Amino acid sequence: MAQKGDLLSVRKDIRVVDATIRDGGLCNDFRFDDKFVKDLYAANVKAGVDYMEFGYKASKEIFDENDFGKWKFCKDEDIRKIVGDNKTDLKIAVMADVGRTDFKNDIIQKKDSPIDLIRIATYINTIPAAIEMIEDAAKKGYETTINIMAVSKARTEDIKAALEAFGQTPVSAFYIVDSYGSIYPEEARRLADMYCEIADKYKKSVGIHAHNNQQLAFANTIEAMTYGASYLDATVDGMGRGAGNCALELLLGFLKNPKYKVDPIVKIIEDHTSKLREQGVKWGYDIPYMLTGQYNTHPRPAIQFVKEERKDYYKFINELYDIINN
Repeated sequence: MAQKGDLLSVRKDIRVVDATIRDGGLCNDFRFDDKFVKDLYAANVKAGVDYMEFGYKASKEIFDENDFGKWKFCKDEDIRKIVGDNKTDLKIAVMADVGRTDFKNDIIQKKDSPIDLIRIATYINTIPAAIEMIEDAAKKGYETTINIMAVSKARTEDIKAALEAFGQTPVSAFYIVDSYGSIYPEEARRLADMYCEIADKYKKSVGIHAHNNQQLAFANTIEAMTYGASYLDATVDGMGRGAGNCALELLLGFLKNPKYKVDPIVKIIEDHTSKLREQGVKWGYDIPYMLTGQYNTHPRPAIQFVKEERKDYYKFINELYDIINN
């Protein structure tokens, strides 16, 4: 597909999605205090962000509420305490994992909820269950997107088959998800071409959610955007699992639409995320995350390495090699 827009143009189809509470919550078990969440909500409104993702709709049968902060579960009443009736242009999103969400009970009718968008996350092997969740959420009145996780591990023919299946549902957008931070801009462009070709066929949009293992989250995001992606995920200060995500402040500074403002997000970094770092919450580029990105594998071993404050990177290379090849 041809390049869409240029460096000086405004794309009216762009939707910026702040995923700080959800992906950043993986760094501190979702234990954000209400002041941080309220300040972030207000900042996103001022910054012109289109969607704010509050966290997961995780099943309380699977996850113990005592082990996590409330944004692991995103009860409607907890969101309401932050946003009230949300009389703003900012829409509220949550993520629902296939197999880890009691969606029939915990996702209520849209008319009774402050939530606007249900972001459904699936792997290639759980497509039918994801379609059931999309249809359930749409019947309840929500917008929906579908995040196909670990796309760097999936076969092209399987991705195409999945997108064709999702195209026939009420879903609004297909997401490219670089779960392992392993793809490069050329691959982001190729995936955007493939996703957009099928999305255009079914009048859907395309999104991208990038991880920063190889310091390419921002580059991959704007490359995919250039070739048609319009839903763009980012987080304040790049806060997210392991190496983190595309930084919201970088993305807003890049976009030319005058409705987007960087200053409110920089204030959140000054007032909140910098303090979280000082308190020992860890995220961001580091050698072990680079290695899992290059090996195209889950960052779990790297997260443990960083948690233990190890610095024996050379030894970790060999450990990682053994993990992957056993």
